[in-house]
Amino acid sequence: MKYLIVGLGNIGDGYSDTRHNIGFTVLDAMAEASNAAFKDKRYGFIASVKYKGRNFILLKPSTFMNLSGNAVRYWMKKENIPVENILIIVDDIALPLGSFRMRPKGSDGGHNGLAHITAVLETDEYARIRIGIGNNFRKGTQVNYVLGRWDEEEKKILSEKIPVVIDMIRSFGTSGVELAMTAFNKKGKLPATDD
Repeated sequence: MKYLIVGLGNIGDGYSDTRHNIGFTVLDAMAEASNAAFKDKRYGFIASVKYKGRNFILLKPSTFMNLSGNAVRYWMKKENIPVENILIIVDDIALPLGSFRMRPKGSDGGHNGLAHITAVLETDEYARIRIGIGNNFRKGTQVNYVLGRWDEEEKKILSEKIPVVIDMIRSFGTSGVELAMTAFNKKGKLPATDD
């Protein structure tokens, strides 16, 4: 069984380690955990990770965020992977930093990468994991925040959460989207605060 796991982000050193590139960050960690290396291929960087009889094709599109659908469609067809075996990992400013949740389908929520994938695939019925990057920015500074680099405190929070997201991806492949959601979405919620 093959699965296409797509981490959204933008290529180039200027975007490295930024909030918008959390999809790349997760896939880099997943590849590293399996001693897999990315290779520069058509429309993206590709690595292959085996886990419990499943083959996870990890894709970091090189098309830039707003054209991500081109890379997804190409690798779906090349690897003959059905839409139900696709999982997109994306940043979300509507979720608190360190939270995450999986959904089997849904709207793009204003995210240009998801919007392009939906337009190219002509469906929004593909699984996605939204990872919260927080929204600690002043009005009018959203772009700078999203394209900004993580601070040390944020990196510490992420270092604890990314391994859980990787387990969630593996569960998607071994158990399916519904069971993965049941097992992991509650782990992605942050405890309520008294503010």
